[in-house]
Amino acid sequence: MINNYPIVNIYEKNSLKSKLSSQLIYGEKFQILNKKKDWYKIETSYDKYIGFIKKKKFLDSIKITHKVSSLSANLYSRPEEKFLISTKLPFCSKISVTEIDKKFYKFGNYWIKKKNVVPISYKQQIFKDIKMFINVPYKWGGTTFRGLDCSALVQIFFKFNNLYCPRDTKDQIEYFKKAKKIKKNSIIFWIGHVAVCLSKTQLIHAYGPKKKVLCMNIKRTFKLIEKTAKLKVIGIR
Repeated sequence: MINNYPIVNIYEKNSLKSKLSSQLIYGEKFQILNKKKDWYKIETSYDKYIGFIKKKKFLDSIKITHKVSSLSANLYSRPEEKFLISTKLPFCSKISVTEIDKKFYKFGNYWIKKKNVVPISYKQQIFKDIKMFINVPYKWGGTTFRGLDCSALVQIFFKFNNLYCPRDTKDQIEYFKKAKKIKKNSIIFWIGHVAVCLSKTQLIHAYGPKKKVLCMNIKRTFKLIEKTAKLKVIGIR
């Protein structure tokens, strides 16, 4: 199946009171493993993540042609500015363009500005645009501009570049190759936490205690996390 809603929550159990474990964004594929009342137990196609989503009408298939390249993209009911609607698509959403009109693309029942999307085959340096997430709220299990966690901040940029990356930090540290020293684009791991290096001295991460994505000095971050969480760096990738 293919998700045709901007954001769909994935829960650990088939209950809205259960912990949020991840999210599906528009255009993501998944397999239904089991059906139970108003819930589907699913496995995501990209990272084989298993959880529960509320039962909705999803698509069987579409031909993906483009992906959202901005933090969020406004949608329109017609290809004109005045027909703006409240719905937005998050970064890395995948769409099937069926019609073109000057500055807009049509997909499904919506229109989206051309400047907010790129062809599905487009690739760039992995963390080139990671700073666009600065000040996005920290949200456990989140994967979008409305809120995301530390491992999602890493994963979403590999996903955007059509590359695989596990969802959780415990799997990410095992997946990536070890590095001897910190440099730009290095990925730093603690138990249950991960950050990306912007340079030899600065990093960016979705930091729970500060409740948002922010840039910090690397050495000061090491000291702060060791002091407040009693955690030391366990790996550089």
